[in-house]
Amino acid sequence: MAERPVLTHIDAQGEARMVDVSDKPSTERIAIAEGRVIMTAATLELILSGNAKKGDVLGTARIAGIMAAKRTSELIPLCHPLALSKVTVDIAPDAALPGCLVQATVKVTGPTGVEMEALTAVSVACLTIYDMIKAVERGVRIDGIHLVEKLGGKSGRYRA
Repeated sequence: MAERPVLTHIDAQGEARMVDVSDKPSTERIAIAEGRVIMTAATLELILSGNAKKGDVLGTARIAGIMAAKRTSELIPLCHPLALSKVTVDIAPDAALPGCLVQATVKVTGPTGVEMEALTAVSVACLTIYDMIKAVERGVRIDGIHLVEKLGGKSGRYRA
């Protein structure tokens, strides 16, 4: 009979806990996450023209996402602080949405993965785009934030 999956952040008494990773080997781990910011074509054009009232929307969102990845353990209570070796946040305007596709790639060599860091980077980058354009469009929608791929560690490769 297959072993029943368990929540790793819950102990035998049902209490939240930080997972002990001290016995896990340090390996290279990579996570890629993405999400979308959906808006009107007019708002997307405003971003692309560089005329948004608050300034460079995509550049600011990119930096915000990178900073968020580095601070994930301060935002998500049971995440381990990690010495990240790479964080990239790519934002691609997409007229078909219309809006922006946001993708983050995070890399570390260590005993635990970086899925939460990649997801946090995407989330904060999307929120930053919203913050910078909300004055012209309140109906902007953040959508589809998810893990695209993870590599490394005991469980190996996952691809959505």
